[in-house]
Amino acid sequence: MRKISSLWAVLLSAMVVAAGCGTSDTPASAPSADNTFKVGMEAGYAPFNWTQMDDANGAVKIDGTAEYAGGYDVEIAKKIAEGLGKELVIVKTEWDGLVPALTSGKIDAIIAGMSPTEERKKTIDFSDNYYKSNLVMVVKKGGKYEGATSIQDFSGAKVTAQLNTFHYSVISQIDGVIQEPAMDNFPAMRVALESGMIDGYVSERPEAVSAASANENFAMVEFEDGFTTSEDDTAIAVGLQKDSELTSKINDILSGISEEERTSLMDKAIQNQPAAQ
Repeated sequence: MRKISSLWAVLLSAMVVAAGCGTSDTPASAPSADNTFKVGMEAGYAPFNWTQMDDANGAVKIDGTAEYAGGYDVEIAKKIAEGLGKELVIVKTEWDGLVPALTSGKIDAIIAGMSPTEERKKTIDFSDNYYKSNLVMVVKKGGKYEGATSIQDFSGAKVTAQLNTFHYSVISQIDGVIQEPAMDNFPAMRVALESGMIDGYVSERPEAVSAASANENFAMVEFEDGFTTSEDDTAIAVGLQKDSELTSKINDILSGISEEERTSLMDKAIQNQPAAQ
């Protein structure tokens, strides 16, 4: 029995040593040291981001799939990854899953047309803005709302916006509006508009331009008397973990992208978006 006990003691010692060799001071949730920059996005919010089946126009492979992501966000992500000296990895993630993916360490940043709202700032940090837009409405071309100049012209209209966005919260500014349930994504809202389930949906100008470009039955309505929003609501920034060391680095990179280049990148994204988007 003593010999057997001694053997077990040796084996246990070896296991402890082996386990010790496999540990490090780096927490399990810390970013991996594989020199990648993992970016989360829906890949379904053209022209900011979309999904396509090849690498045309500089699209980037979506991690774990045979698909590729293109759009304005992808171009910004490429520039940031290059500035950081890291390989860009696109992680396709549902909108509601983006912040949890970031806080859990599954991704390093959110670059997904996300506004740095005060509510989101309670959970995550944001970089400086990399785009600023205005709120508009997407409607049926030739319909009764195409000529609207004020949001109040939509009194009695069935209007919606994307779930968990500030777009949905502003609908109540329209007196007498029929605020339909929020929808998960923009493709779903386009289908609802096409079918007549809704009269319009709230969006930012680039997406509305894309919608009208992709579908001849849609029109974008810009307002003389529009929605009341804060500056942060209509801005777009990179979402980052609280107190991330990446924030200052990314701000430095963004400061090197001129307004002219940002406009050019957005114009190209609108031009290159897939028709289905």
